[in-house]
Amino acid sequence: MSVVGIDFGAQSTKIGVARNKGIDIITNEVSNRSTPSLVGFNARSRALGEAAKTQETSNLKNTVGNIKRLIGRAFNDPEVQLEQEYNTATICDVNGQAGVEVNYLGKKEKFSATQLVAMYLTKIRDTAAKELKLPVSDVTISVPAWFTDVQRRAMLDAAEIAGLKALRLVNDTTATALGYGITKLDLPGPEEKPRRVMFVDIGHSDYTASIVEFRKGELNVKSTAYDRHFGGRNFDRALTEHFANEFKEKFKIDVRTHPKAWSRTLATAEKMKKVLSANPAAPMSIESLMEDVDVRAIVKREELEIMIKPLLDRVTAPIEEALAEAKLKVEDIDHIEMVGGCTRVPAIKDAISKFFGKPLSFTLNQDEAIARGCAFSCAILSPVFRVRDFSVHDIVNYPIEFTWEQSADIPDEDTSLTVFNRGNVMPSTKILTFYRKQPFDLEARYAKPEMLPGKINPWVGRFSVKDVKADANDDFMICKLKARLNLHGILNVESGYYVEDMEVEEPVPEEGKGDAMDTDAPNGDEQPKKTRKVKKQVRKGDLPISTGSSSIDQSVREAWTERENSMYMEDKLIAETDEKKNELEATIYELRDKLDGVYSEFASDEEKDKLRSKLTDLEDWLYEEGEDTTKSVYVAKLDEIRFISGPIVQRYREKADAEREAALKAQEEAAAKKRAEQEAQRKAEEASKKPEEADADMKDAPASGDATPSGETEGKQ
Repeated sequence: MSVVGIDFGAQSTKIGVARNKGIDIITNEVSNRSTPSLVGFNARSRALGEAAKTQETSNLKNTVGNIKRLIGRAFNDPEVQLEQEYNTATICDVNGQAGVEVNYLGKKEKFSATQLVAMYLTKIRDTAAKELKLPVSDVTISVPAWFTDVQRRAMLDAAEIAGLKALRLVNDTTATALGYGITKLDLPGPEEKPRRVMFVDIGHSDYTASIVEFRKGELNVKSTAYDRHFGGRNFDRALTEHFANEFKEKFKIDVRTHPKAWSRTLATAEKMKKVLSANPAAPMSIESLMEDVDVRAIVKREELEIMIKPLLDRVTAPIEEALAEAKLKVEDIDHIEMVGGCTRVPAIKDAISKFFGKPLSFTLNQDEAIARGCAFSCAILSPVFRVRDFSVHDIVNYPIEFTWEQSADIPDEDTSLTVFNRGNVMPSTKILTFYRKQPFDLEARYAKPEMLPGKINPWVGRFSVKDVKADANDDFMICKLKARLNLHGILNVESGYYVEDMEVEEPVPEEGKGDAMDTDAPNGDEQPKKTRKVKKQVRKGDLPISTGSSSIDQSVREAWTERENSMYMEDKLIAETDEKKNELEATIYELRDKLDGVYSEFASDEEKDKLRSKLTDLEDWLYEEGEDTTKSVYVAKLDEIRFISGPIVQRYREKADAEREAALKAQEEAAAKKRAEQEAQRKAEEASKKPEEADADMKDAPASGDATPSGETEGKQ
């Protein structure tokens, strides 16, 4: 069984796996440690990850990015409309949810963001499985801390459609903190002052700051704050807008009117931003950008900082918010750990370092810290690995309240209660008590909708409690409901039951008596223990609960899963067809080359002419009507070639095998001869030593009548 952590990013995704007593970040099919978070569509198949990146510029309208920021969002959400600025595919309405409209297999198709994420996770699953040589099922997936219940449920739905079992959705900075803490051997003990670390994570599209307290074997998230619209893509866009203005003035072209030119400029701007993080200036040059115009420019780091000044002015806001939420001061923070690609920007590092008045820490891998933490989280939850005990206590980011209809029998009853406050530890369970004579409903919603991203509906779920009725005396049924905010940060009312107040007897503890007094009774008899009657609530039975949540219906999930499996098999068939086509093409060129080379002496002139003619015919067919056909046709054509070339290749192999066997036999004979020579030499050396040893023995032997060591003489008296 595999243990996989997925850092699912807006721009790219990293995969961490637990193995070799540690965490490895695995590479994809082109040996990159990160895979572009892109889904593309074309007339033949889908393109996922690297394949989508390769065709992005030539297939802009059918390539979708930033899918993490679309999942679980309504189409009419203003933040979804904002995402259109960062997406070349057309964002559309799919049953009220955000999705895209693309050309797929020659016709217009609409896919929801949940389906798009499922497609992408299927690719990530295959990448991990290929590297591990094991099927991948159990995973941990990172999500932004600001994700709401509906977004988290949508991620779980996407994982299920992709055939993955998400053991935990873990917040980005919490995963980073786990990866940081679990490897530290010098954390303070339970009675000592905790180590407080501020994690600053600025990625491609958002910025999160979390304060985490560490003690030996545990971490506690104290506060989390974020800016959902502060990241590398905002810097890229600022640079691109600058170039658009400069090109319009200098070269008289407007890249804003030309999607492909805009995309190429944006890609160049991203590269320049990275160069400017390490250098004071960066040149750019794009050939034939638009209307056959070549463009060139140079940007200094100071110029970029002026362009992004509105962003830099906001750089300390999440940090200040996190400190205020945790009721801490700057001097209370022991370390400031920086992660995320955007934390390499010198202006950001300088502003944060100046704010804290101390140097920043870069002990974690800025790009891979979240993936490593996710893999650790998955290993902790998986039965396969033994991991050092480490508890993770995250917090609730949005307060959740329950509301219900007032009971007619309780006129002064409150009708709402905030059950999970912001900052409560998560996962968490609360027991709610209701007095009712008939079935009733509850609704869960976010108590402060203004805190939610965009215009997300604050509604979380509806729970209907069944089988509630008055007792024989027309008294209330005491109903207990277990509300739980689970590992994923998702709310459920897990179970319901009813209790009755009953008198039960319990022993009364006797003061002043120890265990020895129990043996003082005569004849060893035990004295009767004193008891008392107390009223206790005793569980009497279960209450069924029907739940309505923002998760997609089971029927829809099954339909989307079936569609995904169908598209997956189509993609696989297309890939195998292309593989056979490439194999046919390579075989034609290889045979033609070898027929005049290594195969030349093994074929008659007639066989050569026949094979050359067949190869020419197949080459012509391949570039005309064979350009796009089925896998079975390519396989049949390969068989035709092999039928003609088979005897020639067989003769070549027989001779090669005979020569190999002869060479092996010669090597064995030479080795045997060498061994025999060495053995003969050894025996000769042994024989030459024997006379010398005999002479030495004769010299050492005592003569007859010589004195013995004791001084006595031998011989006849």
